[in-house]
Amino acid sequence: MIKLIAIDMDGTLLDSQKKLPQENIDAIQEAVAAGLKIVICTGRSQAGVKPYFDQLGLHEEEYVILNNGCSLHETLNWSTLYGQALSDSDMLGLQSYVDDNLEVDMVLTTNGDYYFVGEKASDIAQADADSVFTTLKPIGKEAISTIEEPVYNAMYVGNPEAIDAFQNQHEEAIVKCYTGVRSQDFLYEVLPQHSNKAAGLAELAKRLELDPSQIMTIGDGNNDIEMLDFSGLAVAMDNASDTVKAHADKITLTNDQAGVAYAIREFVLKA
Repeated sequence: MIKLIAIDMDGTLLDSQKKLPQENIDAIQEAVAAGLKIVICTGRSQAGVKPYFDQLGLHEEEYVILNNGCSLHETLNWSTLYGQALSDSDMLGLQSYVDDNLEVDMVLTTNGDYYFVGEKASDIAQADADSVFTTLKPIGKEAISTIEEPVYNAMYVGNPEAIDAFQNQHEEAIVKCYTGVRSQDFLYEVLPQHSNKAAGLAELAKRLELDPSQIMTIGDGNNDIEMLDFSGLAVAMDNASDTVKAHADKITLTNDQAGVAYAIREFVLKA
């Protein structure tokens, strides 16, 4: 029996306009009323999640897994229950991959702000920060060690062709020490080694004494694959790629058709 539903945000819970469909809100509230736990599991930081979470109108203690699984939070006061962060030496080493690259920016993410290492961020990096309600702050390379909040991941941002080239050139070296994921066409993310959404979900399952067979996951992106593989019931959005769909037990409607609501009602509440 499914007792917990973990839901990705972009391309899954949110529609193509980054809006939260009312039908998804209604279905999530129906699931909570039936005794299920709802967990948002996203690559976003807290700033990009809380406005949407507030729309869900959930007043019981719930949980969110942020930063692609690098941090786990409870939602009564948004305290951090678990986190894996990059060290200063990690960040300096990762910055070296783009020291001479004018087409790719490195952005460091915390739960509060994004930090751009340089003088002026690209329009793509700025637009990404704006889309998740986050301030993009420029800092010098020498100031990386002064960031007081945990830095959960490093994002390499650029046009898709530039990120293709970056990934082809550096991914082999990066994944020897870190987790790397192409989460969007303009974005390659680097996380602490062994970090992913499944790792964050496994940590929560342990705390709640749940077996993976009691978990349903819903996602659409490459960064959802590990959690789809982890859960007892894996659901891919119809807008997901064939690669992602290959890891799913069931396919729901698209994110513009409230596919999350359909999955909750058809695969759990009616089951």
